[in-house]
Amino acid sequence: MSESEWVSLRQAAEMLGVHPATVRNWADKGDLPSRRTPGGHRRFRKNDLLQYAETQGELQPLEVQVIIQNALGQTRMQVGALNTEAWYANMSESTREEMRSQGRRVLEALRQYVAQGAPDSRLAEAITLGKSYAQYLSNDGLSLPQAVRGFLYFSDFVINSILTWSEIAPRSASEWANLLRQVNTFIHAMLLSIIEYYEAE
Repeated sequence: MSESEWVSLRQAAEMLGVHPATVRNWADKGDLPSRRTPGGHRRFRKNDLLQYAETQGELQPLEVQVIIQNALGQTRMQVGALNTEAWYANMSESTREEMRSQGRRVLEALRQYVAQGAPDSRLAEAITLGKSYAQYLSNDGLSLPQAVRGFLYFSDFVINSILTWSEIAPRSASEWANLLRQVNTFIHAMLLSIIEYYEAE
């Protein structure tokens, strides 16, 4: 069996969206299959993680973690191309740095939202994140259209990642459609919060 099919305890925890101690506990109880390396380290097979995630309602599918990592990777690769965008050029370096941190917070909040079954109660965090995003950009002198363009530029990475993975991952069309609806709900809540902040100024 290919070594690429196996991941470490830390990687397994990241994929399942839980603490490594939780994964270790599941393995100790026999709920999650694992093997030991000659050095005594645990290794988990990706397919076993995916199957386990699917049986746990509160856990995200393995693909969600992959989608988020993919979106982060796309963002990092596109940073150089951003210099041609007027909205990006108008941002101060401190705001750009804050936006990078904000992006990671947004993706983590989105991951938790999907992992918990997209409850309405978690949309409050999307609204708070949208307001924070708007505050930084407004303080930097960006107009509402510029703020929206910037937000859509990055949120498109998440949508594109979902569409890409939907073509190769073993899930039904209805499951992918449901995930896309959940992600759109979160993104739209943020976008409306941005617009409302600007209009209230």
